[in-house]
Amino acid sequence: MKFDCIVIGGGHAGIEAASAAARMGLRVGLVSMERHTIGRLSCNPSIGGSAKGHLAKEIDALGGVMPRIADASGIQFKTLNASKGPAIWSPRSQNDNELYPAFAQALLTQTPGITIIPERVEEILTQDSHVRGVRTSTNTEVLAQTVILCSGTFLNAVMWTGTTDTKGGRVGEQASNHVSDMLLAHGLQKGRLKTGTPPRVSAASVDLSKTVPHPGDESPRPFSMRTRAVVNRLSCFATSTNARTHEILRTGFERSPMFTGRITGAGPRYCPSVEDKISRFPDRDSHVIVLEPEGLNTDTVYVNGYSTSLPADIQELGLRSIPALEHARILRHGYAVEYDFFYPYQLKFTMETKAIDGLFFAGQINGTSGYEEAASQGLMAGINAALKVRGEGGFVLKRSEAYIGVLIDDLVNKNTEEPYRIFTSLAEYRLLLRTDTAYDRLLPHGNRLGLVSDEARKSWQRNLDLKEQIHAFTLEARAQPTLVNPLLNKYEEDVITEATPLINIARRPTVPLRPLLDLASFGMNDLLDEHDETVTQVQTAIRYDGYIQKQMRDVERFADHEQKVIPGNFSYADVQSLSTEAREKLTRIRPQSLGQASRIPGVSASDVSVLSLYLR
Repeated sequence: MKFDCIVIGGGHAGIEAASAAARMGLRVGLVSMERHTIGRLSCNPSIGGSAKGHLAKEIDALGGVMPRIADASGIQFKTLNASKGPAIWSPRSQNDNELYPAFAQALLTQTPGITIIPERVEEILTQDSHVRGVRTSTNTEVLAQTVILCSGTFLNAVMWTGTTDTKGGRVGEQASNHVSDMLLAHGLQKGRLKTGTPPRVSAASVDLSKTVPHPGDESPRPFSMRTRAVVNRLSCFATSTNARTHEILRTGFERSPMFTGRITGAGPRYCPSVEDKISRFPDRDSHVIVLEPEGLNTDTVYVNGYSTSLPADIQELGLRSIPALEHARILRHGYAVEYDFFYPYQLKFTMETKAIDGLFFAGQINGTSGYEEAASQGLMAGINAALKVRGEGGFVLKRSEAYIGVLIDDLVNKNTEEPYRIFTSLAEYRLLLRTDTAYDRLLPHGNRLGLVSDEARKSWQRNLDLKEQIHAFTLEARAQPTLVNPLLNKYEEDVITEATPLINIARRPTVPLRPLLDLASFGMNDLLDEHDETVTQVQTAIRYDGYIQKQMRDVERFADHEQKVIPGNFSYADVQSLSTEAREKLTRIRPQSLGQASRIPGVSASDVSVLSLYLR
């Protein structure tokens, strides 16, 4: 068999990579051990969340598929941080654990150019440091110009529950035990990480009268611009651990694979196991637990906040000390997975490895955690594999352009010692990277690449025209006291005594823009009703205009360093004034520009100045 691109792994990274590459004209072979496990939600049955929702919106703007699958399989939708500033508003959905993979598999099957190969990859074939294909478990050689490795948690993977260890990257699925060694032979450096998942319990055994409901939004919004509407079907429910829970769980610490050193890989700092939380915060008497239904037609409930690898008997005793779970029936115990990853400084910004031409990495193999982080990388790898086959230049997003750009820039520049998770605090230009600007920033790219249709681009252009029209009106129109003062009184704002530019009123933080437009006779009410998000976006742009302009000036200032290219064969050893740490980091990562060099931890401002002078 011969393809243009082989994608290894059918998780979120693999789905995006295969879909993007095929829609850009490549013949794609998607190799997955089991066809029916493609798209499985291994851990939390949800998409989006703080900062992760930003990634999902950007994936949609570029023409990726995760947002559409999430909308189709969603059972609850809500916007997080809605009471805070717009830079951190982020969509999240609960998803049906059976429907999500079903929709993902159907989408891939219906995409022309994709062939699903239900086998395990035993070897990645290379010749003279160029990838040439893979060898599968049936000793079949499958050839291709490019290979995208999306191995998830399966490389030399071991699952742990107490002192019991089982080889595998997910319950009932085998580990991949040969690919890591092959990559090591090519000089790639690897590390060890771990992740975990909580128990699943029977919904029928949960006493919901002892919980606090966590419903979805009254007016839920979809992830994708291609989805007309979504509906909330189920609610989540909150409870918490207590001092008794912590006392019980501590009795299992001596059999914990994490505390006894059986697990050597670092776990995610910001999504720790319940035993890790108890150990790190001994003075806390409780931790939040959210009970999340895993689907419309399943009895399974995901116990969010109770991720653990403690022995099964301790897991059960601890669970039954939590309000609402006194009679919980465990359907599957929690466990930890330890697996190999490869340090992402060994990648180019296109997701291609520096050591092997044509080999791309995406997802948890790069040290990330989370579905959205994986999907973002898979999409970028698929795009760049297609461009490479077509003989075109790579596609790279800047930090000032997208959270995807922040994610990849962080991976390449920073040493990953623990699973990487995206946060809004990592984006220095987050006011520019709001979810409501994702399409303005990225949809033209998606259209140019052939992943976003001309029809979708035209729809976006009409929306952009409306925003410009509304903004221009606020600059030109004047608010009359007799009309506007009742509204200002309603929101306890100071009234006006003379005709005032409408934009001055719109800048007030408590006065909504829509009624101001109506009072000033903007018109087109039906259109505004249909595009209420557009009005909100204009309102945000007006209120935060000063901050937005400041960030844009920052972007322009830093762009100068980004344009100062460092030759690929540059010898940092010749620059004697560099610090020893900077010389070592620069030699290892080999930044492409002075701007990238300035973001490498350990490279100081004085090192950057020295390097700038030397290059000049």
